[in-house]
Amino acid sequence: MPELEQTLSEVLTGRYFANLARVRELSEPLTDKQFWTKPFPYGNSFGHLVLHLTGNLNYYIGAQIVNTGYVRDRAREFTDPTPPSKEEALKRLDHAVAMVIQTIRAQSPEDWSRPYSGVGTNCGNRLDMTVQCAAHMQHHIGQMIYLGYEWKRQSAQ
Repeated sequence: MPELEQTLSEVLTGRYFANLARVRELSEPLTDKQFWTKPFPYGNSFGHLVLHLTGNLNYYIGAQIVNTGYVRDRAREFTDPTPPSKEEALKRLDHAVAMVIQTIRAQSPEDWSRPYSGVGTNCGNRLDMTVQCAAHMQHHIGQMIYLGYEWKRQSAQ
């Protein structure tokens, strides 16, 4: 079983590192204005998705597993009228992902199966929630890809 524990940790941390790298790669060509502006009349800006992912990780992993005391304001993640700079928002995501990776590495085999509860989820244990958060990041990365294509298309016109 030690091999399984090591593999689990490597796979999960690898997924979070890859997700963060992809968000940073996709944000690179965007100006600060593009980062915070919705290119469509619907949906979200790239930056607000970054705030959302940061809040999601800080709540579901930080507050609920690590007991960081983080208090989430989910609505503000999508509507913050005075958001931080692009680089500051990305740094906050960096810190959230670093916390998740540290948490993953600190889990014992028994910890993974510990009961889990959090607002808005029905995940039954810590492993389930940790995998769900990685999948949630990938879902929003798909939206970020689409936003990047649209900004590129608009810039070419």
